[in-house]
Amino acid sequence: QVQLVESGGGLVQAGGSLRLSCAASGRTFGGSSLGWFRRAPGKEREFVATISRTGVNMAYADSVKGRFTISRDNAKNTVDLQMNSLKPEDTAVYYCAAGVGILLSQRESYYNIWGQGTQVTVSS
Repeated sequence: QVQLVESGGGLVQAGGSLRLSCAASGRTFGGSSLGWFRRAPGKEREFVATISRTGVNMAYADSVKGRFTISRDNAKNTVDLQMNSLKPEDTAVYYCAAGVGILLSQRESYYNIWGQGTQVTVSS
């Protein structure tokens, strides 16, 4: 069974840091772009970051640019999201996802395999 499992969420004070990790099993994702999305309470799920299959190219939402860093390890079949200078508005359930191809896409519809999500709560 192909699945993605996120970990690393939790409660942190504003200005703090967290590192999310997503482990893939059931198949390798070295040939696909990978992404992180989030859903804040009462809001639609939104794009956060995406990384190319080689790990060379990344794209970020304007709201996290300069604070978050996405990375991947194809040997370990993992993708991480380092989150620094966290703000209360970053509070959300964070999801990792695997794209259907190699494009750096911000569209949810481009990703066909999703994790179950991990909660990140930033207190003020």
